Amino acid sequence: MKLQELTLRQFLEKTAANQAAPGGGGCAALNAAMGAALTEMVANLTIGRKKYAGVDERMREIAAMMSAQRNRFLEDVDRDAEAYRLVMEAYQLPKERKEEKQLRDHLIQETMKKATAVQMEIAERAFALLQPMQETLMKGNPHAVSDGEVGLMNCRTAILSALSNVRVNLGVIRDELFVAEMTTKCERMEKSTREIDLLRMGGAAHRHPTADL
Repeated sequence: MKLQELTLRQFLEKTAANQAAPGGGGCAALNAAMGAALTEMVANLTIGRKKYAGVDERMREIAAMMSAQRNRFLEDVDRDAEAYRLVMEAYQLPKERKEEKQLRDHLIQETMKKATAVQMEIAERAFALLQPMQETLMKGNPHAVSDGEVGLMNCRTAILSALSNVRVNLGVIRDELFVAEMTTKCERMEKSTREIDLLRMGGAAHRHPTADL
């Protein structure tokens, strides 16, 4: 059974168990999925209401975007687990003879790079959602502000968590060009993501709700 098909309780129990996956990578993806879902909720609570007719079309676009990404992030929970499984299999290969050691080392490097790429993709796609999430907070139904803020914070956590996983993996990878490229991406995204705090969640926290749900 896929991890995404487990109940919440089953997923948490599996996460807490004495095993490597699901771990931080899968939970980063899950946080991104929750962030997308909450923003989708705010957009849906805005759509079809006369008071927000001016942003109706945009909220429909955002709702569709968040729905698609929510599903992709759920798939990423399993993609991350599979990528990590391949890394573990590489580490478990025999290393007695020179040829075995060379093959093992090569596969460790390749699987680590692939696992790192999965986490970087999660971070990049979550990062791309920050702007529409803030837009939804600014323009969407103010009664759902706190839900949208939690969604934005979940997305922020997903990005920083995925980047943390990337940085850990880079410590093992010897491809200098790959490491340099990933490090640059990490630094750029982390800086911009941490600045979300300074934006006070797009100012939405100071809006005064006047419309009924």
